[in-house]
Amino acid sequence: MQNNSAVKVDDQINEEYGVNVYNLNVWYKNIQALKDINIDIKKNSITAFIGPSGCGKTTLLRCLNRMNDNIKGFRLEGRVLINDRDIYKINKLSELIELRKKVGMVFQQPNLFPMSIFRNMKLPIRENLTGLSGKEINDLIEKKLKDVHIYDEIKDRLDKSALRLSGGQQQRLCIARTITIGPEVILFDEPCSALDPISTMKIEDLLTDLKERYTIVIVTHNLEQARRIADYAAFFYQGQIVEQGTNEDIFINPKEDRTIRYLSGKF
Repeated sequence: MQNNSAVKVDDQINEEYGVNVYNLNVWYKNIQALKDINIDIKKNSITAFIGPSGCGKTTLLRCLNRMNDNIKGFRLEGRVLINDRDIYKINKLSELIELRKKVGMVFQQPNLFPMSIFRNMKLPIRENLTGLSGKEINDLIEKKLKDVHIYDEIKDRLDKSALRLSGGQQQRLCIARTITIGPEVILFDEPCSALDPISTMKIEDLLTDLKERYTIVIVTHNLEQARRIADYAAFFYQGQIVEQGTNEDIFINPKEDRTIRYLSGKF
């Protein structure tokens, strides 16, 4: 992560970074939601976006896989690079679909389909990974369920409705479904906000494991959560990044007065 005040020079992209954002400005009709955003997101790390509601965290998160495209009045200037490719220069539908495979997203509320656990897992595989045999699909499903530490809990009810799982189990199943098609970056929009403390702890432990294989960006209002799991953090306020850096930079040695006041609960 680099200081937001610096103007980016993007002809020399560091291979350490999976996501690079340059001079990004976003509007919804006449309302500017993001102002001059510059941030580098390191591969195989957890980067937390923190800040009060309405400050632009989720807008930026959704810019990273072009989920804002269909919002009426959405307009963007600047560049967003995923592995050195400007994703806002993608015009073909097939290339946009490939982008969504590489940049997965997990939402605040689990978004499972009203079908069995197994079919929830199988659906993205069938749609995105062709040529796999039935056994290969079964093995892949089992592996991804094990990767999110849920297989032993649900292995005897894979044919039961996914909606019968607890909230925490549903969220882990959503994560398992996301990683079946091999993303490189996973975006999390307040994934624990509706969960109890034990389920939250399991998700946090899982994210810490997953960063060994994926680049993770998480929006969270839970400062203690960000402090526990993030390697890097960016503090947003009124559409701008006020301060960004390592976990220690932000939570132990913040430099900006607004950051200090936000972390101390003064606004």
